[in-house]
Amino acid sequence: MTVSISSLNNRFFITTICTFLYIASLFPQKPLERQKDMLQQYSGLWYSSIDAQTDSIAANPLLRMTNTPTMDKSAMFVTVEQWKDGTYDPILSEFIGYDIKTNAIIATGQNGLGEMFHGEGSFSNPDNWHMEDTDMLDNKILLVDFKFYDQTDVLVTGTTPEHKKLWSTRYVKQNPKDKNIGIQLVSVHKQMQLNPDKILRLLDRLGYSFIETFVYKDRGFYGFSPSEFRKMVNDNHLEFRGSMTFYDLPKNGEDWDKALQWWANCIDDHLSAGVEYLTTSNTNLKDLDSLEELRAYCRYYNIIGTMCAEKGLKFAYHNHADEFLKIEGKTIYDFLLKNTDPEVVSFQADLYWMHVGKADPVDYLKAFPGRFFSWHVKDYQELGESGKMDFSRYFEYADTAGLQYVVAEVEDYSFPPLFSVERAWSYLYYSIL
Repeated sequence: MTVSISSLNNRFFITTICTFLYIASLFPQKPLERQKDMLQQYSGLWYSSIDAQTDSIAANPLLRMTNTPTMDKSAMFVTVEQWKDGTYDPILSEFIGYDIKTNAIIATGQNGLGEMFHGEGSFSNPDNWHMEDTDMLDNKILLVDFKFYDQTDVLVTGTTPEHKKLWSTRYVKQNPKDKNIGIQLVSVHKQMQLNPDKILRLLDRLGYSFIETFVYKDRGFYGFSPSEFRKMVNDNHLEFRGSMTFYDLPKNGEDWDKALQWWANCIDDHLSAGVEYLTTSNTNLKDLDSLEELRAYCRYYNIIGTMCAEKGLKFAYHNHADEFLKIEGKTIYDFLLKNTDPEVVSFQADLYWMHVGKADPVDYLKAFPGRFFSWHVKDYQELGESGKMDFSRYFEYADTAGLQYVVAEVEDYSFPPLFSVERAWSYLYYSIL
């Protein structure tokens, strides 16, 4: 990606962006290959579309399907409800899971008539899933085919054992947003560069409430003006709440004038985009030799924070791992926390990078209450799956920290990025929040 802010800050900006993008290159994504992984596309909250030829949904969709994951995401409880007389009434209940012995998808359920059934089948590829249902007398009663247009859009067709079509229903996923989960768009960076409107639509369907960007340059986002990008985000039922922005510490008077003008423009542009908070980070910490150099950054962040506050924006410092190095016997992160003004400078706790830096997030959440209004929730692989991060414990201190913005982030992919991003939402929604 070619980036530039100004000749003064080109190197700093590129270095910072690479901090976000380098890790992903070390963990190349894999295609969906296992039956249990392909099955997870079916989890979530789904509504029937107006008809099978469109993904448009009526104000009161005829069918609502709730597929709640369980058993470490290898199975799910399924409830299908039908809209009738102003409410949804259940017409089918089912348990679907992956059987490790047969490498098959197995289902057991009951329809609205009280009839039990058993189903068995498999995915031929991530887009196509076939099931064959029998009644409890072992009579074949139904063939069901699932065609995934993407992980949020599936056509379900039922036929007789003789392959006579009985019905066809298209479902569109719309996971709930009541827990206000955000996503850092570095998680889908390549996809956003190719088709931002489509990716924002998918993120909305996956259940994300808001986005955070890291690509502000040339006074815009992904090649769009602030107002254009805001409209695109809002049209896809998302909010644009946070943005990571980068401009290095000025060295002299002339550079200061440029820096302050850059920040003034940056703040105005983000206000036009509807953003609520800005964050910044520092990739130069390893090069610092004295606390006085670090103190200069604290003064700089106080100035930026004041400029933001005067315009109604929040400002926060985002950590990586270098903040937990020491200068003159002092931990850098502690020094930043103690020497910035809490009235105008908050902190965005990146829980993953704290862990990499051998720091316990809870120590900071307890020691500096109210300073951490935003967290980046990231893991060594898909969220909650490395076994290294104790997210449940961290979130016990959410109120103490003053947490307002939970931002999921995935950069270490085991699967296609959007699949990994949905697993992150699912983990936060069902296991943490």
